[in-house]
Amino acid sequence: MKKAGLIVAALAAALITLAGCGKASAGSGSVIKIGVFEPMTGANAAGGAMEVEGIKLANEMFPTVTVGGKEYKIELVIADNKSDKVEAANAAQRLVDKDKVSVMLGSWGSSLSMAAGPIVQDAKVSAIGLSCTNPLVTLGNDYYFRVCFIDPFQGTVMANYAYTVAGAKTAVIVQEVSNDYSVGLAKFFTDNFKKLTGNDDCILSVLNYNTGDQDFTAQLTTIKSLKPDVIFAPGNYTESALVMKQARELGITVPFLGGDTWETPEFIDVGKKLVEGATFSTFFAVEGATSGMSKTFVDAYKAKYSKDPAAVTALGFDGYLLAIDAIKRADSLDTVKIRDAIAATKGFEAAAGSITLDENGDATKSAFIKTVKDGKFTYLTVVAP
Repeated sequence: MKKAGLIVAALAAALITLAGCGKASAGSGSVIKIGVFEPMTGANAAGGAMEVEGIKLANEMFPTVTVGGKEYKIELVIADNKSDKVEAANAAQRLVDKDKVSVMLGSWGSSLSMAAGPIVQDAKVSAIGLSCTNPLVTLGNDYYFRVCFIDPFQGTVMANYAYTVAGAKTAVIVQEVSNDYSVGLAKFFTDNFKKLTGNDDCILSVLNYNTGDQDFTAQLTTIKSLKPDVIFAPGNYTESALVMKQARELGITVPFLGGDTWETPEFIDVGKKLVEGATFSTFFAVEGATSGMSKTFVDAYKAKYSKDPAAVTALGFDGYLLAIDAIKRADSLDTVKIRDAIAATKGFEAAAGSITLDENGDATKSAFIKTVKDGKFTYLTVVAP
């Protein structure tokens, strides 16, 4: 009996050792958990809510996945990153340590996504960014991917629009200096606008503000004196709307151009009629819903909400679909195998266009140009990569 007991103890110890050496696995019973870390409160809450809306719709439509011949229910675990970099890292840590998620989705805001980068890399749990466009989100991180285009492309698109469509030869940059997304996009616009104009002095000034600022009189006074052809002002929707609103109140009639963050109802709510004509690049338009999955998404969204979906809602939908497709292709709950399946994604049909991931985990996608017309976001054109 003593010998048998020793054998049992030895086997138990061996099993514990083997379990400790295995890759993280998040399936529990008949449930697989997908983590969602988004700003549900704070300055970016409206953007986070729109992405979560798409994720939840996808989960309702595709609630299960089959792995190893067994059907698993997909459970969403939503963590509020509170629009804060420290909270974003904390939320990601809780999802991998406490909730044992298989994949993570998010976040609205490149800075928030970048804060979670080291967490997912160390834990070997993949994150799929939805609308985080700064190149640094995925660069050098084998466990971070995204379903959207990146800022070098978006900056090129808007510089081309400024030069070719708006006929601009000079511009002023107004950037949210505390926001990695804003600073990065402003740089890519600047670099491409200089190439197009052939004039290194075409950017008349770069004016900064911080997240949460309310008064932009100093910056706008400078702009009024410089008289640029266009103003490029990528930033969060609230501050961007205030910049434009106050500019119009000061009699500045110069066209405002921006990026994807402007496409929130709050942008129009804050700026009202004074943001009419604001033009920006974004990820999706109902007018571009030509594929089978695009139509499926749009029809389902309209049936549920009786309105057109926002572009980032489509990306939330797509991030979820890519996650469960990768789990299915991996045919495993091993998070390293799931990571490898995500990295191998090519020609995946999604709502906001086909997804093929490059060596950095970035998707090559078209950009849609929209403007504010009669109080609504209105489609202008699409620009292929």
